[in-house]
Amino acid sequence: MPKQDVLFVLTIDTEEEWHWDNDDFPDRDFSLENVEKLPAFQAFCETLGIRPTYFVDYAVASNNIGSTILREFVEDRKAEIGAHLHPWCNPPYFGKTTEAESHVINLPHEQVVAKLDALNTLLWEKFSIKPESFRSGRWGINAKTLRLLASRGYKIDSSVYPFYKNDYFSCIGAPEKPYWPSFENALAPGQQRQILELPVTAGFNVKNYNLGERVHNALSKPPFNWLKVIGVLWHSKLLRKLYLSPELTKTEDMIALVDQSLEKQQPVIHMYLHSSSLIDGVTGLLEVDNACSRICERMKRVVNHLNTQANVRFCTISEARIILANQPSHNGVVSIEKVSS
Repeated sequence: MPKQDVLFVLTIDTEEEWHWDNDDFPDRDFSLENVEKLPAFQAFCETLGIRPTYFVDYAVASNNIGSTILREFVEDRKAEIGAHLHPWCNPPYFGKTTEAESHVINLPHEQVVAKLDALNTLLWEKFSIKPESFRSGRWGINAKTLRLLASRGYKIDSSVYPFYKNDYFSCIGAPEKPYWPSFENALAPGQQRQILELPVTAGFNVKNYNLGERVHNALSKPPFNWLKVIGVLWHSKLLRKLYLSPELTKTEDMIALVDQSLEKQQPVIHMYLHSSSLIDGVTGLLEVDNACSRICERMKRVVNHLNTQANVRFCTISEARIILANQPSHNGVVSIEKVSS
């Protein structure tokens, strides 16, 4: 049987570092030690054939070291720079950022407009680019923000975090495949063709994702969450919700997710991570020594496995958008025919 064609996209939320358990969100004097890891990380990606997309926030773009490093990647056409909107560090400021307001989706629309325009201006000043790709800070997207992005020339969004919800936003019900989101409901396919949604690769270690999602959601509520049933199912490997991120997920689970995704004819394998995870012990996401080496080793093993299973084309997220826009879609969800180079 011939191997199927698939795109591989790596996106990096390129941002300041701090521990996510802290109550306060940094709005000045940012720690940006992680950007010094980017040249070595970029070189590693190139050994695998990966063309990364760096979603850059205001703190990194305004930093001379960070912007200089990233500008070289773009000038050499080895990577893409997209926009990443962190409300707490992106002017103009409207007071102290709460937990709810740290999610772009919960900001008043006029604040999103002002902050996005400020970020776009800075990215033009630092990189001479008008970004075409976007990811919201802390995930989540709504119809108003989608229309705003389209009006500012964005062509692809990656703010949907499949199968996830918390007290502040939800992505439950959104397709896990690339889709053309409705300008009335960002979590549903629609008729517009200005901006494509490309979720990160996520799923479960069971074939029936719908069943896995229903069971996981039910057991996450009282009284089952009091009994920590989800944890029992995870450790017993009966049910695991998985994300294709080397800072969150071990190699064997990512490989299982890749295999499930290929079986489901996913057109894109979309891996993501935070640049802040490239240094040890600052985010709470990957509490190990030599975090960067651990991340790179996991990535290498997953990509090597993927190459044995499929015809892989590595591309930035905007390059993926161009390819996918020429593929057929069914009810707004993109399928795939031939994409390998």
